[in-house]
Amino acid sequence: MKYNISVVGGGIVGLATAYKLQLNFPDFKIIVLEKEDELAFHQTGRNSGVIHSGLYYKPDSFRAKNCVDGRLQLVDFAKKYKVNHDVCGKIVLAINDKEKEVLSELKVRGEKNGLKNLELLDMKRVKEIEPFAEGVGALFVPEAGIIDYKGVTNKLAELILQINPQSKIQTSTKVLDVSTGVLSTSKGEIKSEHSIFCGGLFSDKLAKKDSLKLKMKIIGFRGDYYDLEDHAKDKINNLIYPVPNPEFPFLGVHFTRMTDGSIECGPNAVFTFKREGYNKTDFSWKDTVDALTFSGTWKLFINHWKFGLNEYRRAFSKRLFLKELNKMLPSLKMSDIKVGRSGVRAMALADDGEVIDDFKIVKQGKNIHVLNAPSPAATACLAIADEIVRNASDSFNLKDKKC
Repeated sequence: MKYNISVVGGGIVGLATAYKLQLNFPDFKIIVLEKEDELAFHQTGRNSGVIHSGLYYKPDSFRAKNCVDGRLQLVDFAKKYKVNHDVCGKIVLAINDKEKEVLSELKVRGEKNGLKNLELLDMKRVKEIEPFAEGVGALFVPEAGIIDYKGVTNKLAELILQINPQSKIQTSTKVLDVSTGVLSTSKGEIKSEHSIFCGGLFSDKLAKKDSLKLKMKIIGFRGDYYDLEDHAKDKINNLIYPVPNPEFPFLGVHFTRMTDGSIECGPNAVFTFKREGYNKTDFSWKDTVDALTFSGTWKLFINHWKFGLNEYRRAFSKRLFLKELNKMLPSLKMSDIKVGRSGVRAMALADDGEVIDDFKIVKQGKNIHVLNAPSPAATACLAIADEIVRNASDSFNLKDKKC
């Protein structure tokens, strides 16, 4: 069978893209290819599970616009299809006066991005929301929440097949090579008019297979989590975030009540020697050489060596991880936390060592590549998908395409 469109990547961005394409072109035969045995196996299924509000992002940036629009679409989708979620709000907690000044700046930025009912809190109000938190003040963000992103992904797959049973979700299929109209895979050739690549940690590799010349590379950063023991779960009601350091592309370790009621603490951020290495000792010569022969990697290391060293120390020390958590929750003890899961996030680096912090989507011939989809891509997935559909419709004149 020849398909109208192949979507490569079975994470939430790939499935959202396929879903929006199928909604707009219900007669199109669409195939989604995923190299793992199940959907949402990597970044989608291993993130914090947070519905991001759009608080942190530069106003008018692609991230800011799509996070706010995407959040509204995501919550509506979850309500309509009964995906487990809770718009519970979060606090961004300042632990000193310098951080407290940043809260006002964040409030202004959030309001520019369209957030509603942001509220600066004194510690009396903070204690009403999170009794065990300690600091000097906080910003309450009522539109943040939690959601089961894997559940969203699987529901999107189900809806695609309901719209057009001739479409297909095909797992355990790795793309080996890309040529015009044909994808060579581990399960044979897939023919389609167009391909849209949502490859996450391997977005740059897939782009190179499609002859795209890049001045960027995807570098993996592992994030480790700890879980609160059952006896300590009452110390967190919802979400507590630190005030972010603008010098770093990470939000810092935070507390998250997950949709199953568990409480996660983390993640940290350490360079991983394997793109999909979820254990501290995972190693791949190929991935390591690939990362360390890129000039941008070394420039990043040099610019942020102190941060990186501290993150590595914390990755191998429960005591140091707890010390970081104690900045916001001093009552937390070693006996209150246990080792949890890990995830790897894809960081797009330019060759000058600068982090590419906005979404990056490019056209290549008859194909489209999502080269960079950093947080809040999961929250923004449906809005990103709208952008991809508009791009594809305009570039490929899709309304006239039939197999």
